Amino acid sequence: MRSLFRLSPPPTRAPARLQRDSIAFVLSDGRRIDVLRVRDPRAKRLRLSVGERGARLTLPPRASLVAGERFLLEHRDWLTAQLAPHVDDVLAPVPGQPGTLPLRGERLALQWTAGRMARASRDADAVVIELPARAGSAAAGRALRDFLEAEARADIGRWLPAYLPGLPRPPARIRLRVLSSQWGSLAPDGTLTLDLALVLGRPSAFRYVLVHELCHLLHADHSRAFWREVEARCPAWREERDYFRLEGRRLKAALHVLLG
Repeated sequence: MRSLFRLSPPPTRAPARLQRDSIAFVLSDGRRIDVLRVRDPRAKRLRLSVGERGARLTLPPRASLVAGERFLLEHRDWLTAQLAPHVDDVLAPVPGQPGTLPLRGERLALQWTAGRMARASRDADAVVIELPARAGSAAAGRALRDFLEAEARADIGRWLPAYLPGLPRPPARIRLRVLSSQWGSLAPDGTLTLDLALVLGRPSAFRYVLVHELCHLLHADHSRAFWREVEARCPAWREERDYFRLEGRRLKAALHVLLG
């Protein structure tokens, strides 16, 4: 005889989601960075790691924010060593002295000339910085930064149209900044921020970061669906991720040296 009563299946709980925010932190050498703080329901202990997107502090569900900050302070020296600049052959530009400039994975000659205003421009296989007679390193640094931003925007302008089909909307605006740990981010208002150091490295890696952030217009998280979108637009994304693991800190350090 069939029962007139059926037991309802126990309610299923939705899996807990990662909680993320960013905290400012000062390293032992005085540098200021942003640390990604993630509360992970699967984590068993506090953990500090450094990857291609910078420093990450992982907290288990019951760990307090104070405990996390204390853990971060206890490992300040380790984190400083992990994020130490590694620049073997990039020197700060000195007005009047020949040098070299990394750009798009290559090395260009850096030349100087006198002029009425501070500006930098591309001339065949060289970058020429024009400076007034009394201008110094600060003016040269500003001219070089403007030049690098213009080059980066030119690259983005060439690549972006190919990636817009299938997206719900284009980015609201694109900013280029000197980022301490991340390579890019997408704000809730659609503002796309990219690290200026990307233009120093190989273009395929720059394109990967652009694709990565554009795919966040479709998926705000790093779910499997998100990575499927990334792979559809950038099949070699794993190789580019490995490139940042090997060269990322050097690129950021090189930009810091070049801009003073």
